[in-house]
Amino acid sequence: MVLTELRKGDRAIIRALRADAELRNRLHSFGIIPGETLEVKGCSLARQTMEIDVDGTLIALRKDEAEKIEVEKIDADH
Repeated sequence: MVLTELRKGDRAIIRALRADAELRNRLHSFGIIPGETLEVKGCSLARQTMEIDVDGTLIALRKDEAEKIEVEKIDADH
């Protein structure tokens, strides 16, 4: 599943980045790396941007960037 499939409040583990080297390096600089846990904090009305929390850092991503981040949703029980 990709990040854009998650909703506000969902948590997930980052599994892979399907981006070119430039975007991958930018995402890495924000702490978006495989194995990290994230939480979706919000989305714009048209779902063109998402705000996520990775290790206490709030990050805004465009839809096309978020679609390149593969995640595994964490059940609410965990």
